[in-house]
Amino acid sequence: MATFDGTEGSTIDLQQAATWTANYRRVAVADESGTVVKAHFYGRDILQKLLDQENCMGIRVYHARDEKGQQQLVLVGADAEGNDIESMVVDNGKICPPDCSTGDLNG
Repeated sequence: MATFDGTEGSTIDLQQAATWTANYRRVAVADESGTVVKAHFYGRDILQKLLDQENCMGIRVYHARDEKGQQQLVLVGADAEGNDIESMVVDNGKICPPDCSTGDLNG
């Protein structure tokens, strides 16, 4: 397993990101109500709490579906060895739609 040092990830071009989000929307599976979840928003405070955990090098995001079939994201901190720090598990972000941006990534 690779080790993490906190520098993982990088920026990408907005056009590439917009293309990728559009690709997702074309093949996304709707939930029971017919809604396709485009995004999740998590506030600074809860993200900072995850990052402030002892030995936390970053955040891992798990794709999930709740009991209603709606797409969810489950967030946990991860340590330098790539292991989840399971003492704090986060979800309940604001889902788009209805809480969406008007920017390029929303299409």
